[in-house]
Amino acid sequence: MAKLTFWGAAQEVTGSCHLIETDGVRILLDCGMHQGGKQAERRNGEPFPFNPRQLDAVVLSHGHLDHSGLLPRLFREGYKGPVFCTEATRNLLAIMLEDAAGIHLRDVEWENRRRKRAGKPEIEPWYTMEDVLHVLEHCVGVPYHETRTINGHVKLYFYDACHIIGSAIVELRIEEKGGSKKLVFSGDLGNPDAVLMKDPEFVTDADVVLMEGTYGDRNHRTLDNTLEELGEALAQANQDKGNVLIPAFAVGRTQEMLFHLGVLYKQGRVPQQKIFLDSPMGIEVTRLYTEYMDLLDPDDLKKVSAKLGDDPKSYLPMLTLTEDTEDSMAINRIKDGVVIIAGSGMCNGGRIRHHLKHNIWRDECHIVFPGFQARGTLGRQIVEGDKHVKIFGQDFVVRAKIHTLGGFSAHAGQSELMEWASHFKQPTRFYLVHGEPDALEVLQQKLQSKLGISAEIPAEGTSIVF
Repeated sequence: MAKLTFWGAAQEVTGSCHLIETDGVRILLDCGMHQGGKQAERRNGEPFPFNPRQLDAVVLSHGHLDHSGLLPRLFREGYKGPVFCTEATRNLLAIMLEDAAGIHLRDVEWENRRRKRAGKPEIEPWYTMEDVLHVLEHCVGVPYHETRTINGHVKLYFYDACHIIGSAIVELRIEEKGGSKKLVFSGDLGNPDAVLMKDPEFVTDADVVLMEGTYGDRNHRTLDNTLEELGEALAQANQDKGNVLIPAFAVGRTQEMLFHLGVLYKQGRVPQQKIFLDSPMGIEVTRLYTEYMDLLDPDDLKKVSAKLGDDPKSYLPMLTLTEDTEDSMAINRIKDGVVIIAGSGMCNGGRIRHHLKHNIWRDECHIVFPGFQARGTLGRQIVEGDKHVKIFGQDFVVRAKIHTLGGFSAHAGQSELMEWASHFKQPTRFYLVHGEPDALEVLQQKLQSKLGISAEIPAEGTSIVF
């Protein structure tokens, strides 16, 4: 019998982590960071609930930090085995983990300065750049639709989840003395209506399915309506003589926003003088996307200039890429007529916080949120209508106009999740993860009433045997 323990993303959206144990083999599915404010992020420094030295393999669904961000700490605490992922994910990790480590190490440095002044003992970083390099050295690239064997009797197979480049649906076929069992982990399923990415692949049989439910309680707005709302926000900001801020995830959402702004530009609906992509990681990831054109939707690529890979400005002429800190700071002197795309997507870090500091209190400015905002984040506070927020420890009144665009999500909505689940032959045991409790409960009820699937919502630390 195999045992599955849910150690993360159980009734929450971040911190994806699940442990499979079978015949002495221990495989970790994802090793993600907790995100959503200081209380959630403190959990990233807590001891792992398992011994990293006793793991035989890690299988990674994709490169987002809520799925991969604690891999360096796993190696720091003694793990020395392979990390199975797609090649595109491995290349994304080189960008994302190094960026995250740089931020973490700077935070530790600042905290230790404060502690030294107060006569308190210094703290150690959770991991270093050397640990990031160990992760990358141990990555084993696995193409989609090819089988790899883990420790002799577990076969790994990746389907395309089409969430971001390199994202995978994980299939594990476990060979035991009593026969074989199959576990399928959805990872994060892509939104079929999203641009650039293809549609997620379907799987038809499994004994156990771990399915994400980020948007299990609702469908997304249509892309046409969402694009119309973005165009209206740009027009209103131009009329108000203010700036437009777009907090965007560096992977996936930034590239999608550039695509949509390009569409609006071709329609003559971008009145702003300049668009700044003020995200060094977003710029680097955008360049990486051009290396994996085969993973992108060919119909969408036809709409983009053939020169986009070499020079995004050929597609969006007013685009300015700002990688240097000095160039980023100079943007804050501009009071109107620009669009600023910056991370982090949930406003908990990155350059977007500096731009919020200079614009959120101005009623002529507009803030456009194109992505999910987790509980406890600054972005969540803003979209839920808080009138006062803290940025860099200072109080700011929120006067800017707020727009939440639901149609740009890279996650499947409720209907798409139902469609994906419907392809499995029954009986199959379903477990809903990667979602807030309310969303998972709505999805659970929908699966039962429409498909006759009795899904369970596991709590963190619970185990099942299959």
